Amino acid sequence: MRYFLEIAYDGTRFHGWQIQPNAVSVQEVLDDSLSKILRETINTTGSGRTDTGVHASQQFVHFDSVQQLDPQHIVYRLNRILPDDISAYNLYLVPDEAHARYDAFARTYHYHITLRKDPFKRYYAWYHSKPLDVNLMNEAAIILLKYEDFTTFSKVKGDTKHYRCNMYEAYWQQQGDELVFTIRANRFLRGMVRLIVGALTDVGRGKLTIADFEKSIASQDRSLASGAAPSEGLYLAKVEYPDHLFQNITQIKP
Repeated sequence: MRYFLEIAYDGTRFHGWQIQPNAVSVQEVLDDSLSKILRETINTTGSGRTDTGVHASQQFVHFDSVQQLDPQHIVYRLNRILPDDISAYNLYLVPDEAHARYDAFARTYHYHITLRKDPFKRYYAWYHSKPLDVNLMNEAAIILLKYEDFTTFSKVKGDTKHYRCNMYEAYWQQQGDELVFTIRANRFLRGMVRLIVGALTDVGRGKLTIADFEKSIASQDRSLASGAAPSEGLYLAKVEYPDHLFQNITQIKP
């Protein structure tokens, strides 16, 4: 039987989502915890890979088990043994062919910038000491919706087969001393959001013109991109699936 598990995590001490040698990842900790509870080997597949230090306020994974599981009981037991920086929210029985990565039709990321030095946000927002023009940053952000190829904002040496993404939303909002960037698309390339944020903040502080920002996208040339924003401000915030995957499944809130 296949299950979808909804989780959240503070990525500060993890070397990203994906299992890797000689480093602690969220996936490794989750797989070990599920395997202990279910007393069978569990290998999860995530909706996407977050990099070192990146957080997730919503992440979905799928896994297979020979057992018929009680969602409320499993979520309770998971939260008892998971470390404090990972939480399990909901467990769903889904069709056997459901896939946490390939069935997701949209993903939303948030990026947080704090304009005030705050020791309590040092792992959760990028402290930017220089003034930023939010209006200019929003003028630049809307240009993203005109394009599909984001080679400029990618780590091109990876195993990505293509660099096309359908962009649905991209905008900044000021919330007190914080700027929050929301970006929603069907898929994201490795490092893409942090590279976009880096470029938009260059626009916001007058280092990059809006015309040059658009030119860099159209060029499909990674060398024209700005530096990447730090990982601590980035959150995977929402993953969306077709409604039919969750039909007749009771949602359990711990």
